[in-house]
Amino acid sequence: MPIADSDGTAIYYERHGSGPAILFVHGSGGHHAAWWQQVAALREEFTVLTVNLRGFGKSDSSMAEFDGQDFPGDVVAVLDQEDITDAMLVGQSIGSVAALRAGLLRPERVTSVVLGHSLGGISHPELRELAAADRAEAVRLPVIDRLLTKPFQRERADLTFLFQQMGTFNVARMQDLRNLDTDGPTLDEIRASGVRVAFLAGEKDAVLGVKTVTRAHELLPGSHLEIVPDAPHSMYWETPERYNAAVARLRRTLTAPKEAA
Repeated sequence: MPIADSDGTAIYYERHGSGPAILFVHGSGGHHAAWWQQVAALREEFTVLTVNLRGFGKSDSSMAEFDGQDFPGDVVAVLDQEDITDAMLVGQSIGSVAALRAGLLRPERVTSVVLGHSLGGISHPELRELAAADRAEAVRLPVIDRLLTKPFQRERADLTFLFQQMGTFNVARMQDLRNLDTDGPTLDEIRASGVRVAFLAGEKDAVLGVKTVTRAHELLPGSHLEIVPDAPHSMYWETPERYNAAVARLRRTLTAPKEAA
């Protein structure tokens, strides 16, 4: 059972396949098994790593409380343990914040970061205002309607049920993830790191709007933007074929030469 040591905390992770490395960082209701549709589709071409942040899945959950500021170190611990030097980190929702911070902590191990359905905690006044407006609209909806479309919920009651069950394996909850995006990186800090950034979003994301993500892309020169048609916030679960294709395309094209890092 692969375990990485993150400053004394045992972090569970898995490694599948071979080839260029992709490390997935789950959101607040996920863990390593949430990526089952990605592992099966991508492991023939890529090394696919999935991690449980502390408090999630099979990682150490014994602490009395959780601090989001510790999560990037959990990702870094896996990169160090596996001695990976060319990873593309792919975050989902709040996991994107941990992914971006991890990339900035270890730019020698990370060539690119994909911010899935998230601004990655970037510190910028205009983006904070836009994201806050999106959240104000999202909280009017039941949680499940923010994450999956209603047609999917009707037509795939089985996968909707499984999606909801995923979070029951976690001790940490959304309210425990305090401070994760406190003092987030500035645009200048991201540019200076040499880590390339892509924004990956769904056209039907009810949590973070396309307008907000597009504006973030405009403000970060050199970033990439992927808007997937008819996809919701949990695109990786509801429309995995389109999500997997986007991730594979980014892994093939986004990697910066190590000399430029």
